[in-house]
Amino acid sequence: MKLTHIVMAACLCVPALGAGRSEDGRCRAARDVVERVFPQLAERLSLSLADPVEGRDCFTNRVENNRLMVEGSSAVALCRGVYDYVRRQGWGIDAWSGRRLQTPDVWTDSPAHRVVSPFAHHYYLNVVTYGYTMPYWDWARWERELDWMALHGIDMPLALVAQEAIMARVWRKLGLTDEEIAAYSVGPAHLPWMRMGNISGVDGPLTEAWHKEQVALQHRILERMRRLGMTPICPAFAGFVPQSLRRLYPDIRLTETSWSGFHNWMLSPEDDLFLRIGEMFIREWEREFGRCTHYLADSFNEMDIPFPPKDDPARYRLLASYGDRVYRSISAANPDATWVMQGWMFGYQRDIWDDRTLAALLSRVPDDRMLLLDLAVDYSCCFWHTGPNWEYYHGFHNKPWVYSVIPNMGGKTAMTGILPFYANGHLKALQSAEKGRLTAFGMAPEGLENNEILYELLCDAGWSATEIDVEAWLRGYAQCRYGCAPEAWSTFCQSLLGSVYGTFTDHPRFRWQFRPGRVRQGTVHASPTFNAGVERLADEAGAFGGDTLFSADFMEWAAVYVGGKAEVLLQRIDAAYAAGDTARAAAIEPLFVRWLEGIDRMLEAHPTHSMARWIARARAHGGDDRGLADAYETNARRIVTIWGPPVDDYSARLWSGLVRDYYLPRWQHYFAQRKTGQTFDFAAWERQWVEQRRGISAPTQPAADLNFAIGLVREAARLEGSAAR
Repeated sequence: MKLTHIVMAACLCVPALGAGRSEDGRCRAARDVVERVFPQLAERLSLSLADPVEGRDCFTNRVENNRLMVEGSSAVALCRGVYDYVRRQGWGIDAWSGRRLQTPDVWTDSPAHRVVSPFAHHYYLNVVTYGYTMPYWDWARWERELDWMALHGIDMPLALVAQEAIMARVWRKLGLTDEEIAAYSVGPAHLPWMRMGNISGVDGPLTEAWHKEQVALQHRILERMRRLGMTPICPAFAGFVPQSLRRLYPDIRLTETSWSGFHNWMLSPEDDLFLRIGEMFIREWEREFGRCTHYLADSFNEMDIPFPPKDDPARYRLLASYGDRVYRSISAANPDATWVMQGWMFGYQRDIWDDRTLAALLSRVPDDRMLLLDLAVDYSCCFWHTGPNWEYYHGFHNKPWVYSVIPNMGGKTAMTGILPFYANGHLKALQSAEKGRLTAFGMAPEGLENNEILYELLCDAGWSATEIDVEAWLRGYAQCRYGCAPEAWSTFCQSLLGSVYGTFTDHPRFRWQFRPGRVRQGTVHASPTFNAGVERLADEAGAFGGDTLFSADFMEWAAVYVGGKAEVLLQRIDAAYAAGDTARAAAIEPLFVRWLEGIDRMLEAHPTHSMARWIARARAHGGDDRGLADAYETNARRIVTIWGPPVDDYSARLWSGLVRDYYLPRWQHYFAQRKTGQTFDFAAWERQWVEQRRGISAPTQPAADLNFAIGLVREAARLEGSAAR
C-alpha cells in the first residue's frame, strides 16, 4: 500500500483564466483542483464532460485500466465526481484540519457509478462567516477553501470581500468626506453587522491599504469561482448609510436602527436616493469585478422595523413598495440580476413576518429575479419546533428558494447537531406538496473549522435524493479519515448519536467560558452517554494505529469531555463557598485549573483550534505598520470574546491560548475575589485583555500528544468523583 498524509498547506495560485470557457477549460479547472489537493490522483485521472439533467449537475465515475474516469456536467461536478470515488473507496478525505490519501498501487476496475443532484445549486456560507472566520484570510487560505468547495460539490457561495471598498467609492461620489466614511466604518471582523445595518463605528476605520488589498483579493476569488463555473452571490446595497449623509441630503428619511445596543441608519427604500445609491453600487461593482448574476441585499435582518399593524392595509402597500424598490435598485444597473435575500427572519421573527407580510414584500418582484435563502431549517424543525417555513409560507409564493441549515453559531467549537436530520431532512422538503420552486441545498454556518463530521455529511446530503444510512455513513467517514473503522469507532458513534450529535443546542457553551456570575449552567451536551463513549474510546484508541487525524479529533472530544468535568467542579466550588467552606473550595480549585490548562495543552496540538493562529492572521494584514497590526489584533480579539460589548462571550471557542489567557484567568480572579471579599472589575480586565495587543502568551509546556489526552480523560474520570468528598 502507498500511504500519503497531506497536511493542510497554503498553495500559490494558478492564474485564473478569463471569462468564456471552452469545455476543455472546465476539465482543466477541475484537474487543477485535484492536482493541488490529491496530486497522486491527477496522474491517473481522465476527465470528460456530460450534459446536465434537467438543469441539475451530474457525474459518473469508474475505474478502467488503472485510471479513474470521471464525467461531469461542470467543473464542480467533475471535482465532486473525483471526491465521491475517493470517499466511496475509503481512500481519503479533504478537511479543514488536514488531508489524507491512501490508495492501492493497482486500482481494480469498477462499474460506472452515476449521481444526479436533486438540486440545481449547492449554496454555502453565511454573511457573518465573513466576521467569525474569514475576515483576515489571505489568498492562500481562500484558495484552500475554494478547492474544498469544489470537491464538496458547492457551486453557489457568497462572495462579499471588498464590499466596503466599492461602497466607499459610492460615498465619495455622493460627496461624503473621508472623515465621515471613517467614522461610520467598523473593523474587518465586524463588517457583516455593518452590512446588515446592525452596528457602526466599532474598531474602525478601514484604511485605503485595506480596501486596495481586499479588491485585489476579490479579483482572485471571483476569477477562481468563475473558472470553476460557480455562481457567486455578490453584495448589493441594502439601505444602510452613514448618518452624515443628511448633511448632503437633509430631506432624506433615515431610520435609526438598534441592535443589542448598537446603532446604524437605514435609508427608506421609498426615497429616490435609495434607488440611486443601489444602482451606483452595482455599476461600480461591475466596473471593478465584471458582471454578476446574483446580488444579496438584506434590509430587515433581526430588525424591528416600525411597519403599520397587521390589520392596516398600509402595512402591505408599504412592504410591496419596499420589495419593488430594493429589487429595482439592483435591476436598474443589471436587468438580468437576481435579488438574493436571507431568510433568518422567516423563523426568528415570525411574529413580524407572517405569511401575508412576506407575500406583500415579494409581490412586485419578478419570480425569476429573486432567490430566498431559507437559512435555518434546522432551527425551525429542531429548536423552535415551528415547522418548516416552506409550508408556513406556502412554497414561498413561487419564488425560487434554498433549503439551508445553520450548523454553527459564532464559531463555537463544542459539538452539537442531529446527524440524522442533517443527513435526510432535505428529503422532506423534496417530497413536500408545498415545496414550490425548491432550487438549491445549502449550509450557512456562522463559523467554520469546527465539527467537521457535520459538514462532510451535509455536503453528501446535498447530492443525495435517497435516504442516507447514518451509521453506515459514519463507518465510511472513519475509513476515509483514519484509514480504518474498528468496532471501537462504531461503539463511540452510538454515544455521539445519543448525546452531542443526537441533540440540537442553539449555543453550546461551557459555564467557564462565561464571565463568572453571568450564568449558572453551561449548555454543552456533555451527558453521561457522551462521557462514557469518550472513556471507552480512550481505552481503545490503539485500534486507530496512531493516525494523526484521529489524534486531533480525540483531543477535541477530550477537550469537551474534560470541559464538562470542569463544569461539575465549578458547581462544587460554588456549593462550598455558599456553605461558607472556603477551605473546601480552595482544595478543589487547583484541580479545576489543572484541567483547563490540560484542555489548552491538548488544543495546542490541534491543527485549527488556536488563538495564536487567529491573531497571526489578523496581524499579517498590518504588514510593517505596527499600529495597524495592533488595531487588527484588537479587532480579532474582540470578536471572539467581548464582541462589543454587550454581546459578550458569544463566540465561545475551545481554542488554545484563549482558554489559557482568557477563560482561566477570569475564574482565577473570581476565586481570589471570593477568598478576599474584594470586588474585581471583570469588565475592565476584559477590555484591557482585548486591547493589550501583545499576542498570546507562550505555552508553559509542549503541546500534548495522544497519550497525554488519554491520560487526562482517565484522570478526570477518576478524580471528579473524589472531588465531591
